[in-house]
Amino acid sequence: MSAAIPALSVLAGFQSLDAPARAIGTSVFAAGLFYAGLMLLGGILYGWLFQRAANDLRGGWLFGMAYGFVLWMLGPIPLLQWLPGQPILRGYPAAGLLLAQLLWGVVTGVVFPLIHRHLHVGLENRSRLASLYPGSAAAQAKTLRPLP
Repeated sequence: MSAAIPALSVLAGFQSLDAPARAIGTSVFAAGLFYAGLMLLGGILYGWLFQRAANDLRGGWLFGMAYGFVLWMLGPIPLLQWLPGQPILRGYPAAGLLLAQLLWGVVTGVVFPLIHRHLHVGLENRSRLASLYPGSAAAQAKTLRPLP
């Protein structure tokens, strides 16, 4: 969700939410909330799909920007350009949508490792968990032999 805020500011600056809001008959604010919800789902998909692979502090921005580009190609392009009779976004609003998706991806790639580090139970924490819960799988992991 923290990545959607800068992306929404880019969308507002390029007036990229005006045409989709008019097309579905709603306000720009409702279209912005819908976009933020979709980007929240995109962030959840990013975490579920890549998990620890996207945990690089130095290169996460590039990984996230590529993911934002892929989401832009799979989501807004077919929905706003191909499905209706004629394209909904053209010119600066369309460029604003691309820039917003790329910015969203960059921020997601930068923020994900910071959040993931706090949420993920690492291998070094398993011994602490083993002392708290003696019958757990974390305690049994210490008894296993290493693979040859």
